[in-house]
Amino acid sequence: MKNTLNQIIKGDTKTELAKLPDNFADIGVTSPPYNKGEKHKGWLVKNVEYDNATDKKSEHEYQAEQIAVLDELYRITKEGGNFFYNHKLRWDKGRMIHPMEWLLKTKWSIRQEIIWDRGIAANIRGWRFWQVEERIYWLCKPKNSNLIGKELLSKHALMTSVWRFLPEQKNEHPAPFPLQLPLRCIYSILDDKKKCTVIDPYSGSGTTLLAAKMLGHNYTGIEISDKYIAMAEDRLKHFESERAVFNGEMEKHVVKETFEERKNRGVYNHHNKNKRAELKDGLFGC
Repeated sequence: MKNTLNQIIKGDTKTELAKLPDNFADIGVTSPPYNKGEKHKGWLVKNVEYDNATDKKSEHEYQAEQIAVLDELYRITKEGGNFFYNHKLRWDKGRMIHPMEWLLKTKWSIRQEIIWDRGIAANIRGWRFWQVEERIYWLCKPKNSNLIGKELLSKHALMTSVWRFLPEQKNEHPAPFPLQLPLRCIYSILDDKKKCTVIDPYSGSGTTLLAAKMLGHNYTGIEISDKYIAMAEDRLKHFESERAVFNGEMEKHVVKETFEERKNRGVYNHHNKNKRAELKDGLFGC
């Protein structure tokens, strides 16, 4: 097999994933086409029409395809590895379709559901409260059957389970996510490690690949469109032009003092002692 590191493979996602070896990637981030039917637009956004791909499959076909892709990703991910899967709730003739419908049928362990607060709604009709969020599913491949996994460092865990940043505004791709999203996913898991392998099976304009490169990792993308591959390669070539966004995300991953450090300093022991005294003195009632 030819070298696929720091490359964008042109082709169908499921087909090209099947060519990759077991235990290939350490982590991945992606956002697949949402199967919105192309014509289902909101007042504030244009139709989502991809170059050289369709987004209007039957729901059964779409979910079966996503399960197959996710299971291939599971195979090529190392034990203890992680994958972040960005998707959203959808409605079809009033029926809500939740990503859990197919995620629970994959081989992955679902560690957390993260809410991405996009801050703006794509559709401002009143059938439902304006939907401003998407979901990011943190998927894990357990090592030695350990479903708990490794604990995040405090500077990453403090990001909380609700992430607030606007969608990408300056990108010709019809559905890009912002650079902060894959930066946060990758950096929170790998921290300051270098030269791990990051994969995005729907690499689009290359946002995940750009994040990987800026963090010092190898990357592999899969994309069916020559147009989007050219966009991604141009961004990777001129990655320094997006350094301000990178720096802004890195500045958020800072904690002055961890819980463990405060505990060792006796802060919580003192706090608990005071609480016990207050309870004894009747300062807290029913």
